[in-house]
Amino acid sequence: MKKLIISLMLASSFGYSAQAAAQQSPVKVSSDLEAQVIEWRRHIHANPELSNREFETAKMVAEHLRSLGMEVETGVAHTGVVGMLKGGKPGPTIALRADMDALPVTEQTDVPFKSTVKSEYRGNEVGVMHACGHDTHVAMLMGAAEKLAEMKDELAGNVMFIFQPAEEGAPEGEEGGAALMLEEGLFADNKPEKVFGIHVWAGFPTGHVGYRKGPLMASADRFEIKVKGKQAHGSAPWTGVDPIVTSAQIINNAQTIISRQTNITKAPAVLSFGIVEGGVRNNIIPDEVTLIGTIRNFDMDIRSDIHEKLKLTAEKTAEANGAEAHVHVDLGYPVTSNDADLVEQMLPITKAVAGANKVQEVPLVTGAEDFSYYALEVPGMFVFLGVTPPERDMANEPSNHSPHFYADEDALKTGTELYVNWALESL
Repeated sequence: MKKLIISLMLASSFGYSAQAAAQQSPVKVSSDLEAQVIEWRRHIHANPELSNREFETAKMVAEHLRSLGMEVETGVAHTGVVGMLKGGKPGPTIALRADMDALPVTEQTDVPFKSTVKSEYRGNEVGVMHACGHDTHVAMLMGAAEKLAEMKDELAGNVMFIFQPAEEGAPEGEEGGAALMLEEGLFADNKPEKVFGIHVWAGFPTGHVGYRKGPLMASADRFEIKVKGKQAHGSAPWTGVDPIVTSAQIINNAQTIISRQTNITKAPAVLSFGIVEGGVRNNIIPDEVTLIGTIRNFDMDIRSDIHEKLKLTAEKTAEANGAEAHVHVDLGYPVTSNDADLVEQMLPITKAVAGANKVQEVPLVTGAEDFSYYALEVPGMFVFLGVTPPERDMANEPSNHSPHFYADEDALKTGTELYVNWALESL
């Protein structure tokens, strides 16, 4: 985990200028630009593309950035687009990020621009929908790029615009997303001093901003345990080794990893089994059972400890039953952690943009985000932007990833202005 740095060092190392610190009134976007952002959003929403297949979205973004006079790189991590806006004055580089991919979800909203797109996912024809709001992220960042390009002569530094593919996860057998962009050298030649991101959020009032210092979203790891026994007739279990009974014991024993072996006062954690597969007939004890589940956590050291304890628990429980357990953990996204000093630095302008009464600290979220990779490289700030009309029942609003997910476009102006003003505050 990155150590927090005191404010004085932050100001020196991250290049917070006196001009940035002095900014009081937020820069606003015009009604014309707001309308354009909404138009872009609707076009992207009606034409969603799955992870690593964001070809038309990437083309649209690249054309827009080039029209603004930026240096543009395409094909980053397959379909990613990176634009560099060079300010008129010397200074640091900061990065703004939006993700572009949609989900294999058949849309069930009644908006006039709803998606009717079909595509292939894991060999099946599926509907495709921006059910997590990435269409809004792209549109808001395109709007911010246009506004900042108008002001480039005033910028004391550079702005890197990251339009990222595959946040929802690359297709099976492929790589993608933030990790691949970094692996391909995204920050190699011009490493930003900080990075910002926004995620729209259902069940949170339109235009409200949720932030948190330190850990915000969990790491997400997938595990698979193969429990190997010895097949036997169900009427004579003593002639074999029962992997079903062994698996049941592993499932029970694994729960004590969190409840009895993990210091949850330091950081919450979840270990859940989601798949138990084994057996083909009622009177046959199988020779193998597969257990699959997920681990969520908010501390990178505890994350590693849970992995080790799961392996030990499964192997020793199986051994006690005369069976074998083979544990494999697929590392997913790391903990998304906000730099505390950066958040503190940006809170005044964030409140000035959204309204002080609309900016609030939010609880930990057990969902995961690959913005985390950027924030492991440089100080990062990631916030939630509410997109549910205030008159709706927040508790029962369809969530992100639902076929009924709805994003109130009144929030797009706020998101666009957040990107713009974070950049101005930083340069």
